[in-house]
Amino acid sequence: MANCADKSNGKGRGEAQQRRSAPVFDRLFVRVSDTSPICVGLDTVYGYLPEYLKNADMSLEDKLFTFNKEIIDATCDIAACFKLQIACYEAEGLSGLRAFKRTLDYLHETDAIVITDAKRGDISSTAAQYARAHFSGDFESDILTVNPYMGEDAISPYYDYLMEGKGLFVLIKTSNPSAGDFQNQLIEGRPLYEHVAQRVSRWGEEFISHGRFSAIGAVVGCNRAEEFTRIKRLMPNAFFLIPGYGAQGGTGKDVAAFLAEDRNCVVNSSRGIICAHRGKCETENFASCAREAAMEMKRDIMQWLDW
Repeated sequence: MANCADKSNGKGRGEAQQRRSAPVFDRLFVRVSDTSPICVGLDTVYGYLPEYLKNADMSLEDKLFTFNKEIIDATCDIAACFKLQIACYEAEGLSGLRAFKRTLDYLHETDAIVITDAKRGDISSTAAQYARAHFSGDFESDILTVNPYMGEDAISPYYDYLMEGKGLFVLIKTSNPSAGDFQNQLIEGRPLYEHVAQRVSRWGEEFISHGRFSAIGAVVGCNRAEEFTRIKRLMPNAFFLIPGYGAQGGTGKDVAAFLAEDRNCVVNSSRGIICAHRGKCETENFASCAREAAMEMKRDIMQWLDW
């Protein structure tokens, strides 16, 4: 499998950092247009590793990083971006967090766009520390997922970083089965998620780059196409992260409604790609299954689109 870092055209770290300071959703729009709307979810847990890695004479940190690196190398020319669910790494303790950092570093070397899926949401003093943790230092990412349900003071500590090219994906309408318990509750005749979408859009108005995308985007599950139509009207400058494809039941036809009119969405698949080898290939060639799964996902989505 090719080394994905070799595909960064030998450009220096300083130049890569300069590119990363450009508005991230402008860059992501270009990636979607040039490659695909696929976001590969590196939600890596030990149980997902192929048998050859589980049995290898190396540390847990090395095993997790090797797994991620092979997946990245196999899919970097297909994916618009990569998303790491931090809970998967936190659960493995210090070994997991070291593998998380090494994966972030490798993705930066490849000039990939990186999302940390942490769904942070806390009071402003705590949010300021989350912002510092995920937008600088060892765990720096390009985009962070956040929860808006504590209000703007839980989001505003990220604003300074948005001015420097970072981005947020804010939970609006999620794909989990019980999402409607609160998100669908009616307030003044409209569901709560519409009120949230409207308010989050207002927060993002000062971060609109070049008259197109705000640095504050939105998360909407791919099984929420009808709701998405209403949310998109309320958030005309938002870029969208669409979870729920593959292992959660979403199909290419489901997500076509999100992408038919514009390319301002990325569609995440985690287990459907990184676990594609299970029961098929438990050897050093396991990542070829991930590549084929990513290619099949691309075919499944693109067949419904006139791009």
